[in-house]
Parts: sequence; structure tokens; C-alpha cells
Amino acid sequence: MAVNYSELRTRLKIEIKRPEQSELAYLTHFLQTIDNGSKDHYRQEARQYVQGICDKDVRIDELWYQPYLPIKWDVPFPPPIKHRFKFIDLFAGIGGFRLAFQNLGGKCVFTSEWNHYAQKTYEANFGEVPFGDITKISEQDIPDHDVLIAGFPCQPFSIAGVSKKNALGRKHGFLDETQGTLFFDVARILKKKRPPAFLLENVKNLISHDKGNTFKVISGTLKKLGYNIHYRILDGKYYVPQHRERIVIVGFDTQVFGGKEDFSFPRMPENPPMVVEDILEPEVLEKYTLTDKLWSYLQTYALKHKAKGNGFGFGLVDFDGVARTLSARYYKDGSEILIPQEGKNPRRLTPRECARLQGYPGDFKIPVSDTQAYKQFGNSVVVPLMQEVGKQLVHALEQKN
Repeated sequence: MAVNYSELRTRLKIEIKRPEQSELAYLTHFLQTIDNGSKDHYRQEARQYVQGICDKDVRIDELWYQPYLPIKWDVPFPPPIKHRFKFIDLFAGIGGFRLAFQNLGGKCVFTSEWNHYAQKTYEANFGEVPFGDITKISEQDIPDHDVLIAGFPCQPFSIAGVSKKNALGRKHGFLDETQGTLFFDVARILKKKRPPAFLLENVKNLISHDKGNTFKVISGTLKKLGYNIHYRILDGKYYVPQHRERIVIVGFDTQVFGGKEDFSFPRMPENPPMVVEDILEPEVLEKYTLTDKLWSYLQTYALKHKAKGNGFGFGLVDFDGVARTLSARYYKDGSEILIPQEGKNPRRLTPRECARLQGYPGDFKIPVSDTQAYKQFGNSVVVPLMQEVGKQLVHALEQKN
């Protein structure tokens, strides 16, 4: 008889209360990979955790051995029963990339995300607790995989003058230029695990940052690691009603593909399929309407900057158009995307509307406060856009195989 994950969640005390709960990451990763070789990376620590919480009501043999205890994953987005490829999800946020690549038949075998509020949302939807700070995780402890995915943050760095060494205390030759940045962690994992392909995503300005030196180091590092790269700035407005430009970098191992992979970025639809009105809820609580004080402040602020010739100010949406870019600061005042209301002040988007604006399905759970939800969706990827890029990447993988 199968047991629901929700029951296991209670019996095994899977509840995220603080950052860096690696014991829960080991346990849930083990449960999710128990049907393939990746489980060996998590078995020992997961078993230690179970032994540590066992009491008279919990039999370790029942909890431990999968043939005796098949799991029914009663979460919105369970792991696939059969998979086409394996991937890892770095800087995972709330799982936008995971959702996209699971939809393509991928099996996630490792996840990392340092923010424990984002971990809560991730676990609620996928039944897995991400590992924490990637800088503290050895590349040797990550399972083999076919695709590395990372929406990595990019702290400023330049080619010259970077002397800070990684906490691991090892030199990596040309990788020294990226030490002190989180891209270094992507590079060291690529160097050790050598997945056939990767997908990286970042802000549009990555290309122009530091007069192009930042992207020069990143692209040069990837090429020296032996990957042929493709990159393009893509706009999410062709899949959701939001103008959201991001750079996407896709790479393929030249030792596997010889630089001749069958990959191209998807062609964008000629006309955006959705408008803002399509993602709005029919009824919204009054708390999302701006107070008189805040609305007055935003109008005064906008007029002041307009007089100076600046473009700063609030953004009232066109119901038949697309919204500005949703940012992680949306929780502060909602100024970049405001919804007009007849006879009253405009309002913010609700968290559910933000989820729709990023392409998340209706059954995606939002178990955190509004403030945290705004931050999470503001930092997310546009799910259907990344799924279309992923479709092309997976096609290239399978053409080679």
C-alpha cells in the first residue's frame, strides 16, 4: 500500500523553520531519487536523520525501504514516474526552471536555494527541500546529470584585480577570475561533473556590465571548460503579458557534440497570446488597493522626476497590453505595475496574479506571506518561455543520443 508524501511529511517532521536544514534536504532528495542511482548521494545522511527522530510510533524499516513503502506524491508537481533526462536546479528560487523541465520529462536529482522562505514554497510544490548555500557544497557531492540549470545571481566583478579565493582553498587556473562570485560555483560544478548541456539565465544587463568585461569572463570561462555556447536576450512578453528581458545562455559539451549540436533558440510568436486582463482575478481584497497617502506620494514622486526629465514613476497598466517587468521590490509599493480601478485608487497585483504573470499554473501553492510571495515571483523566471528554450535543448540532447 502506498503512503502519501503528506503523511510522511508529518511523520518525518519535514518542516522548514530556518535556513540550512540540510538534514531535510538529504531526506527528501533520497526519497525523490530512491528509484535511481542518485539516491546513493543522500542515503547515509537521510538514514541518520530518520534514526534520530524514530520513536515508538515510527518503524524505521517501514519508512526506509521503498519496495515496502511506495510513495504517492500528493504535491502539485510530483517527480515523473519515467524520465527522459536528469537535471540539477541551482539558485532554484521557487522552482520555475524545475517546473519547466519536469514538464519536458526531466528528473531533478539535486536542488540548491539558500533562502528558506523560497525553500518553503519549493517544498510545498515539489515535495523536496533544497540544499542551502551552494558555496558550501562540494561538487563531488552532486549526482551525475544531463543538464545543469542555474539562474545565478551575478555580483560585480572584472577581469583585473580579482584576488579573492574561494573558501574551498583551491586554485582553478582561469577560474580564478570568477572567484568571489556565484558564477564560480556554476563553473566548478561544470568542470567536475561535465554534464552534456547547461542552461544559464540572468538579467539583460549582464552583457553590458563593466563595459562587457563581465560577460567576457563568463563566456570565456565556459568556452575554456570545453562548452560551445549560444546566447540570446529573450522577452517573456511573447508567453505572458509582461515585458521581461533576460539573457539565456545554453551550452553543449564539445567532447560530446563536437560543436555541432542541433540547437536553436525558439522563434517568438508574432503576437503575444495574452494581455494583462487575462491574468486578473475577478474579485480582490480591499487590502491590495493603495492608501490615499501612498497613492499621493507616488503621484508626487512621478511629477518630480518628470520635471527633471527622468522616466521614474508608477506604471498604470493597459488592460489590453503587457505590464512592465515585475521586480523583487514589488512588495514595497507595487508602483511598477498598478491596476486602475473605477472610482477608487489603483491597486497592486495579488500574489496569485503575480504567479500568473510569470506563467505559473493555477495549482501552484503560495504558502508564504504576501511580502515573501512578491519577492519570490519578482525573482522568478517566466516558466513557459524557459520551457520553450528547454524543449530545444532537450531536442539537441536526444538527437545526439
